[in-house]
Amino acid sequence: MATTEVFQDWDSPYGNLSSKTTRKSTSRTTKTTTTTRRETSASTKTTTMTTAAKLYGKDLSEYDDVDVDDLLAQLSPEEINILAKEVDPDDSFMPPSQRCSYECDKDPTGPLNRKKLIDHINKQALETPDIPELKPYVPGTVRGKKWIPPPQDNQKEKEADEQIAIDLGDEYEQALSAASQEEIIDLAAILGFHSMMNQDQYHASLLNSGQPVGLGWDGITKASQPKVFPMEPPNNTDVDETIKQVHDDDHKLIDLNWNNIKNISDEKFIQLFEALEINTHLEALSLTNVGLTDKTALRLADVIEKNSTLRVLNVETNFISPSVIVRLIKALLKTKSIEEFRCSNQRSQVLGNKIEMEITQLVEQNPTLLRLGLHLEFNDARHRVAAHLQRNIDRIRRADPLERAKTVAIGAGAGNFSVLPDDALKKRT
Repeated sequence: MATTEVFQDWDSPYGNLSSKTTRKSTSRTTKTTTTTRRETSASTKTTTMTTAAKLYGKDLSEYDDVDVDDLLAQLSPEEINILAKEVDPDDSFMPPSQRCSYECDKDPTGPLNRKKLIDHINKQALETPDIPELKPYVPGTVRGKKWIPPPQDNQKEKEADEQIAIDLGDEYEQALSAASQEEIIDLAAILGFHSMMNQDQYHASLLNSGQPVGLGWDGITKASQPKVFPMEPPNNTDVDETIKQVHDDDHKLIDLNWNNIKNISDEKFIQLFEALEINTHLEALSLTNVGLTDKTALRLADVIEKNSTLRVLNVETNFISPSVIVRLIKALLKTKSIEEFRCSNQRSQVLGNKIEMEITQLVEQNPTLLRLGLHLEFNDARHRVAAHLQRNIDRIRRADPLERAKTVAIGAGAGNFSVLPDDALKKRT
């Protein structure tokens, strides 16, 4: 059993004050009674030890009978203010203005003027003289003690270098000793030692175009100037005119390209998609970087389910959410006429495992899709999609020579796709 008594006291120019009454205090002393029990099977013996409360080694028992109220009543208001400034009460219910000992007796100068305050601070900084230096600065002299680095012992590094020895065999050593500098650079590029060469040497080795003159192991590596490519001309396609051609089912309009046309309203997209429902000649539709949203993309999905002549659809670089991408790929199963579909670089760069698995299942149900432009993060989804596209390409090539020629023509520009079967590229080459 333990009992605790708390004494509150503070030191001031007017003497040491203490009381059992709760008041402002700077320090607290705890008087603790420790009880030790010894229990046996027959009886219980209790031993109690008491320690006197002390502050800085001084016994406080003599202040037990002192009345703090009487002492405070004898102080003047000035003395009470001095006493209050020396006390920092640990009371979270008191406002900070009352707990802080700082007091400002100046009258308020009005609202804050930030510009005037900054000007005043800058003026004071300019008018305040610099601290004089103990030793004036003289050019060419060192003030104080100059730091000299300690000597480094490179003996261990030399011994480590001497111990490194690689036995490549007589054949490899003879080949490397007789190799020229250009051949060594080509070998380093093949092995992937990019830190041993610059970009010009690396690309020259991969393209087998010969190393640049003056850029060997001992040559000076310089930054290569970037090549200046001309700006792409703006897309001058007339939106209203092409909508009218699609609505009239113009047989001359086979490929429609609205890429990079800005400020196309949703009404124009709706008009185009409504005209696409009855069109029977348009085969390729490209809507890259036109600000396509989920609202208009859902309308496009409804059109895909009704149009049976469209073969290529490109909606890259827009603001389509992953769920709407799934809706577009699901719409391809209705007519099964689209052979190439691109929808990468959308608002959400990461689709997620659930969305990618749904896309993979939908692609595996599509027997006519040959090219899919979509970045898939997970290896399982990417490999399954690539394998299914490869089977579609092989099946069409075995079916009809004419369809095989069309497949090669469609896949001619598919090198930049994220999902592309490697075997298809080899066979096409």
